[in-house]
Amino acid sequence: MTGFARRQAVGLALVGVVAAAGLLAGPEPLVRLARDLADRPAVFGGLLVGVYLVRPLFAWPTSFVAVLVGFAYGPVVGVPVALAGTTASACLPFLAARYVGEGSGLVARLGDSGERFFAATGDLRGMVASRLAPAPSDPVSAAAGLSGVRTRAFVVGTAVGEVPWTVPAVLAGSSLTRLSTGGLSAVGWELLVAAGALAVALLAGPAYRAVSARR
Repeated sequence: MTGFARRQAVGLALVGVVAAAGLLAGPEPLVRLARDLADRPAVFGGLLVGVYLVRPLFAWPTSFVAVLVGFAYGPVVGVPVALAGTTASACLPFLAARYVGEGSGLVARLGDSGERFFAATGDLRGMVASRLAPAPSDPVSAAAGLSGVRTRAFVVGTAVGEVPWTVPAVLAGSSLTRLSTGGLSAVGWELLVAAGALAVALLAGPAYRAVSARR
């Protein structure tokens, strides 16, 4: 098996593992553990490191973990901690997609589409807009990896674009008196609309230039 074929096999295996883990591993055990450790900040910090490392594997939303952070640390400490953890965990699918490579078929088409998108917007602007858009975090990260986005632009764009999602989630967690799976929803339709509008505003200029260039 060639190196390229081996990377493709690894990529397919990772997709299968994520799909299976997401179906089998619900958030309830983690919520119970977080509730038990919330009054022990140092130990909870170790738990968070592990959670952010495995979060893409279980397809847990970044806002879910940010609520846990807010519950344990409050908004002042929780916002930078959650933002750093979210950005770091996003790097895992980004680097995995970059390792797998462009491939062929659907993977190649995704890579080509992403390259055209980031060529029109620029890596940094495109990443910020992608994060602001109400789309799942890990597919966005993987698409950026396939598209050859520069690592620095990916990290900075992710950190900036995740702010509107992270801050409300941390604030929601800090306001909870008891942590439960029923209290982990921090995204309302108002936030979805506002973040989507910001993403559209960022892309308006590049979209206009792209349309004008085709005329």
